[in-house]
Amino acid sequence: MLDLDGSAGGGQLLRTALALSAVTGRAFEMTGIRGDRPEPGLKSQHLAAVEAVAAACDAEVTDAEYGSEALTFEPGPVHPGEYEVDIGTAGSVLLVFDALVPLSAALDEGEDLVVRATGGTDVKWAPTTDHYRQVKLPLARRAGLDARVAVSRHGFYPAGGGEASFRLGSADLQPLELRDIGPTERLDVHAVAAEPLVDADVAERGARAARQSLRDLTPLPVGTHPEYVETDSPGAVLTVVAHGTDGRAGFTGLGEKGKPMEEVAGDAVGAFDRFRRAGGTAEEGPAVDSHTADQLAVVLALAGGRLTTRRLTDHLRTNRDLVAAFGGGLELAGGDPAVVRCDDPLDI
Repeated sequence: MLDLDGSAGGGQLLRTALALSAVTGRAFEMTGIRGDRPEPGLKSQHLAAVEAVAAACDAEVTDAEYGSEALTFEPGPVHPGEYEVDIGTAGSVLLVFDALVPLSAALDEGEDLVVRATGGTDVKWAPTTDHYRQVKLPLARRAGLDARVAVSRHGFYPAGGGEASFRLGSADLQPLELRDIGPTERLDVHAVAAEPLVDADVAERGARAARQSLRDLTPLPVGTHPEYVETDSPGAVLTVVAHGTDGRAGFTGLGEKGKPMEEVAGDAVGAFDRFRRAGGTAEEGPAVDSHTADQLAVVLALAGGRLTTRRLTDHLRTNRDLVAAFGGGLELAGGDPAVVRCDDPLDI
C-alpha cells in the first residue's frame, strides 16, 4: 500500500490518487488530506469523488468521513455501470468527474461508465462548465480518453442544485502533443446567467463587454453565446475560450452579489490578456492556460506526450510527485513557455 502525503495540494492530490489507484490497481493510504487549507480534511465534494471512484472499481475504503484527514483506498478492477452521487452542497460536480476521467483507460472496448451528480456546476476554485466542456475534455479526447459531460441544470453558490451527467467510454491512448497553441483562429465568449436576471440583460451585457474588450486587444474574430438557465440560486459566469489550431485555453469570470456583469467580463478578459501578452495567441505561444495544464497532468501521465503552458503551478509540482509514487514520470521545465512532458507513462 502506497503511503501518500496529502497536506500540500488540496483536493487535487486526493482526486489524482483516486484516479491513479483505480487505473493501476495500487492501494494507498493518504494522510494530512488538505492539511494546508484553513479547514483541513474531507469536505462533501471530496467525499463524493471518493464515492464515485470507489463505486466504479468496487474499492474498499476506510475512514472516508466528513472532516477526516486520512483514508485508505484499496481498488478492485474498473467496471462499467451507472451511478449517482449527491454532493449535497454547491461543491463542484466537475471536480468529481475529473477524478473519473482517467478511468477511461481501464475500461474494455464497448463498456460505458455513467455517473450522474448534483451540486455546483459553476463555482469558485473549480473549472466552469464551459471551460471543462470546451477546453479540458476536447484535449483529453485527443489523448484517446473518451469522456463527455452533459449539464441539465446549472448550479451556483450557495444553493448548488446543479445536475450533470458524465459518460466515460474505453480509451485508445495516444501521446498528447501540444507544443504550441496555434496560431489562434478565434475567440468564443460564453455568458451564462440565471433566468431571473433576464430582464437586466445580464448575459447579453457580459457578452457585449467581453467582445468589445477583446476586439480592443486582438484582431481575432469573437463569437458571443449569451444564455439563461434555470437554477436554485441567482448567479452568472463568463468564459472566454481561445481556439488554436493545436492548443486551447480558457479564462473565467464568476459573478457575485453586487458585482456588475461588466466586471465579470473584465476578469475573464484580463486573464486572457495576460495569456496573450505571454505569447499565448502567437503561433509558438503556450498551448494551454495554466489551469488546463493542471487538469491535463494525469492525462499526460497515462498517455505520454508534452504540453506547453504560461507557468508551472504548485498543483503541477505536487501532481508530479504523486504520479512518481505510482510509478510514472512527469517532467517539468520552467521557461518561456514552461513545458510539462511525460516520456515514461504509467504501466496500466
